Amino acid sequence: MTARARKVLITRSESDAARVAAQLAARGLDALIEPLLAIRHLPQGAQVLTPFLDGVQAVLLTSANGARAFAAATPRRDLKILAVGDATAAAARNAGFADVTSANGKVEDLAALAIASLKPARGALVHAAGTVTAGDLAGLVGAAGFTLRRVVLYEAVPAERLSDSIREAFARGEIAAALFFSPRTAATFVRLAAPIGGDCARVAALALSPAVASSLRGLPWRSIIVAAAPNEAALIEALQMIVETEPSP
Repeated sequence: MTARARKVLITRSESDAARVAAQLAARGLDALIEPLLAIRHLPQGAQVLTPFLDGVQAVLLTSANGARAFAAATPRRDLKILAVGDATAAAARNAGFADVTSANGKVEDLAALAIASLKPARGALVHAAGTVTAGDLAGLVGAAGFTLRRVVLYEAVPAERLSDSIREAFARGEIAAALFFSPRTAATFVRLAAPIGGDCARVAALALSPAVASSLRGLPWRSIIVAAAPNEAALIEALQMIVETEPSP
């Protein structure tokens, strides 16, 4: 990266982006945070969730946002938690849950973890979800004989425009890379950045998974790089490789 273009765009929500920004700062990189999805807990979450917890043997979490929304909707912290990845597991632990296991992957890995470590006869599973979900978690665990109760506890509202500061940073060539963690966030950025699409030709887009990369293809990025594994650590390692291999003036 050049001395001028050493800024990295983080498109996550504020709570998650702050943690990523701290990791980048430790590597000598400046972060620009532009949340593209506003997370809103549904006001009736506690009322809806309570009856779903009767006889449940475990809760499945497919995002850190789901972990926080679930924690906000119930005072219980005695439940067994299976999380899709390490960031989601960390969010659950930070919320006070002690029995937390990470699948360290994607929805398919979470389903495999549930099937391997739980028994259908021991009770239903609860999926703390948003209004929009990825993957077929219910189908995967259902095929193994489990009952999955999906409870919608939050919604992710897409941004309506990019901030002026981010548009200007792209125009000045200050952004060297952009991090994308979900297909919906990537698609939102592609839609909002259409008027400044040409400025993306100088930027490397780093995607958490092939599905995220596919949603980025509507812009002329300098490159699209997929993390070696679908987790935050792998995405940051991919960014580090760019930092180490690109010449500085």
